[in-house]
Order: sequence, then C-alpha cells, then structure tokens
Amino acid sequence: MEPSKDISRLIEIMAALRDPKTGCPWDIEQDFESIKPYTIEEAYEVADAIERRDMDDLCDELGDLLLQVVFHARMAEEAGEFSFGDVVEAVTRKMIRRHPHVFARSEADTPDAVKKQWDEIKQAEKRERAERRVRRGITDDFKAGFLGSVQRSFPALTEALKLQERAAKVGFDWSAPEPILDKIEEEVDELRVALREGDKSKVSDELGDLIFAMVNIGRHVKADPEQALRGTNMKFRRRFNYIETVLDAEGETLEAASLERMEEIWQAAKAIERAVVTGAE
Repeated sequence: MEPSKDISRLIEIMAALRDPKTGCPWDIEQDFESIKPYTIEEAYEVADAIERRDMDDLCDELGDLLLQVVFHARMAEEAGEFSFGDVVEAVTRKMIRRHPHVFARSEADTPDAVKKQWDEIKQAEKRERAERRVRRGITDDFKAGFLGSVQRSFPALTEALKLQERAAKVGFDWSAPEPILDKIEEEVDELRVALREGDKSKVSDELGDLIFAMVNIGRHVKADPEQALRGTNMKFRRRFNYIETVLDAEGETLEAASLERMEEIWQAAKAIERAVVTGAE
C-alpha cells in the first residue's frame, strides 16, 4: 500500500484497517462513540495550527481531521447507513443549493443579501430534515422550539454564544454593553453568597450564570469568547513558561518555589510584555 493524493487511497486504507480478519485490532473495536472524542480533538488541533500560523502542521492536522470523516463514514457503511460518497454528495448538494447566486440564476450581490439568502435556504433544509426524521421515527425534544437549531454538541462557550445570538433575532437581548456589566456584577455577588453558604450545587449554578453573562458582553463588543479565552490561555502559557525558565536558570524548581517568588516573576513577565508592546507602538 503506497501513499497517494487520491482520496480513494485513504478510503481503501480505512477499509483495510477495519477488516474483521486482517485489520488493526484497535481500529476494528472502535464505534461512533469511542471515536467522537478524537474527532473533536482533531478539530481543535486544526484551530491550534491556524492560530500558530504553522502551515506544515495545518496540512498534517487537516489530514487527521479528514481521517475522522473517513472513519465515521466507513463505520456507517458497515452498518448499511451511508458511505463516504454519500457524505460528499450531500455536502456538494448543500453548497450548490445554498449558492444559487453562483450556480443558478439568482441575484445576491452583497454580503448581506448572500447571508439572507443562505439563512432562508437553511430554514427550508431544516424543515425538510425534520420531516425526514419524523418519517424515520427519530425525535429529539431538545430540537424543538426557536432555540432548537442550536446544537447541544457545541462546546459550552460556543453554545452559549449561539443561544444568545438566536434569542437576539426576536429581540430578547440587551440594548447595550453597559447593562450587561451590571448583570455581571450581580452574578458575582450571587456567587459570593453561594460560596459563603458552601452549597456546591448552587456555586456551580451561579458560576454558570456568571460565565453566560461574560459570553454576552463578549458578543456585544464583537469579541468572540472562545477566541478571547484561547488568547488568555496562550498568555498564561507564555507567562508560566517564563516563571519556569527563570527558576531553572536560578537552579530552582517549580515545586520548591514559593508562591510569592512565582508571583514576582509573573509580574516581571507582564512588565516585559508591556515593554514589548510599547516599543512596537
């Protein structure tokens, strides 16, 4: 078996890996549920490569993500549901249908017009998909209602953002960022009360409310909360790595260092970052 740029080779490889008699024991025993975490992980690794602007890694990670698609399609084919070809046909049909201004006679010459047209077509597709699900006897209560189009499978921050965006379409929204800041302060106070009471369930509930409100302020100021948090995560990694580097140069370990010493180095890292930004300006 030789590598190839033809997608059919990847499909052949997956079929070989899943062969009950000659395939890979690990691949053979997998199912949709066991593979699902890897699919999510690969999508995040693609995002990470993009953020790092590492094109070599991006090429590699996109391949890993594509493998997940082929893996799921192979398992579905074995179950008599659909094949990889059906997946390709479905998405090509969808893209052609959602771009009538490109592939058919339709006028949509501005981004707003394209988005309006896209949303209308998506709504029609959702109705058709719902009808198919009913015919197959598939019902999901969480898909009912106005918020039903927001997938529960999204990461929590993304789901919160999309729920808020969806509700805003019918006017259920804050009029400006300032009242949301007041709401955040209110949620902080309620979290303080829950902490004092020592009720873990209530603490979790109030923490969720606080995070939901933080997502809302991000939406209003056009700062995607997922990306904002990823930026903060990267900043934390950078500063903590600086602590580790300084301690190592001093012959000291993270485990042996006092909190005060680590905080001192952390503040030094912040000062260096500020100096770099000021110098760039």
